[in-house]
Parts: sequence; structure tokens; C-alpha cells
Amino acid sequence: MAGLWSGLGIGFITEYYTSNSYSPVKNLAESCRMGAAPNIILGLALGYSSTIVPIVLLASTVLLSFTFSGMYGVALAALGMLGCLPIALTIDGYGPIADNAGGITEMSYLDEEIRNRTDKLDAAGNTTAAIGKGFAIGSACLVSLALFGAYITAVDELLDSDEVFDVSIVDPVSFSGLLVGAMIPYAFSALTMSAVGDAANEMIAEIKRQFIEIKENGAKPDSDKCVEISTNASLKKMIAPGCLVIFTPILMGIFFGADCVCGLLAGNIVSGI
Repeated sequence: MAGLWSGLGIGFITEYYTSNSYSPVKNLAESCRMGAAPNIILGLALGYSSTIVPIVLLASTVLLSFTFSGMYGVALAALGMLGCLPIALTIDGYGPIADNAGGITEMSYLDEEIRNRTDKLDAAGNTTAAIGKGFAIGSACLVSLALFGAYITAVDELLDSDEVFDVSIVDPVSFSGLLVGAMIPYAFSALTMSAVGDAANEMIAEIKRQFIEIKENGAKPDSDKCVEISTNASLKKMIAPGCLVIFTPILMGIFFGADCVCGLLAGNIVSGI
């Protein structure tokens, strides 16, 4: 129940901060009249402030669940939030569909009124996409904490000592792992964003080449080449981010031990959420 109510609260807060029916988005749109700089600054401020209530809800859910049932309660709370996730992610598909409809409308030179209608649908799709991501991030936090507890238990059993395996944040090894773990989501994001940028540049270059061929030689559009660029980039460019996520905890564990991995996981969870 805690996970369900927490997910519901995160959904409402996400809708409030992303829907064009409420004041945050309306005020941000109004700031565009003053130029790009106020829009960027206020947009960042709005995004940062939108994390406050969801984080409070997640923290309350963790405390409540752990108080009554320990890590098992946290895992149940994650399941409660994950129960809504399939519906939320299914609705998430509405956004790209509406966005593509708007693009087709514009490229087909249809009436301006039709484009206005698709813009409204696109705005609703952006809100549903944000709500789906809110559910996904919240459930990821709870699941990560449950898995972190499982890791602590596994290490405690492997050490087979009389003392319970415990991690101190003031320990230099654990704190170093904490810093590295906090860096991982940013490194992962940088790699994926660079991959998208490189693929977009290659795609644009190919489209420009085809436009010249179509205008000068009457050639037909080659959509297969664009699909090939996108597919190759989605496979090849994700090797580095995947290796970063897989091998970082393994190498940290081999060279610095279980304490460092604990810090790594904790920093990764907090920074990523």
C-alpha cells in the first residue's frame, strides 16, 4: 500500500509540474516572452523544485516499509509501485505517436488548425511520458535499495565472521566509492547523449546528401539508409555505457573490496534517483 500511494503521489506531482493546465508550465511559457535565458534559468529551477515532493514521498515510503517489515517491506513497496508501471509505460507511448502526427501534419502542409490540434495532443503526450518516467524512477529507487540490502546480506554470509558486516561512511575506502558511484550516472548520461548526437549528425549528413541527389538527379529517397544509421548507432554506441555499468562494480570490488562497492552502490542510487 505504501508503494501504491507513493506512486500515486509521484504521478500527481509529475502531472502538476509538466501539464500545460497548471501554473508552473504556464509561468514558464510566459517567461519565453523575455527571451531564451530567462526560460532556461526558470526551466532548470522548475525541474529542480519538482524533485522535492517525490523524494520526500520515496523517503517516507522507505522509512515506513522498513519500520514494519525491514528490507522485505521495502521490496513489497517496490512491487506495489511496479504494479502501476505497465499501465504508466503503456500510456507513455502516446507521446511519440502524437509527436509524429504533428510532424506528418507539418510536412504535409496541412491546415494550421490541424497543427494546433496535434500540438495539444503532443503536450498531453509529454505529460503522460513524464508520469511514466516518474513511476519508473520511484520503483527503481525502491528496487535498488532492496538489492543493496541483498548485497549486504550476501557479503555478510561470505565473510563468515562473528561480526556483522557494516559500512561506515567516514571510512576513506567507502567514501571514495561513494564519490565514484555518484559520478557514474553522469558519465553514463554523457556517453549516451554523445551517442545520440553523433548518430544525429550522421543522419543529418545522409539526409542532406539525399536531398541533393533528389533535386539534381531525380533519385528516390533511400529510407533504408537512415534506418541503418539509426540501428547501427543504437547497437554500437551503447557498448561503452554498458561496459561502464557492468565492469565498474566488478573492478572496484576486485581492487578495493566490498566496502568500496557498498559506497559505489549507495552513491549510484542517490545520484541516479
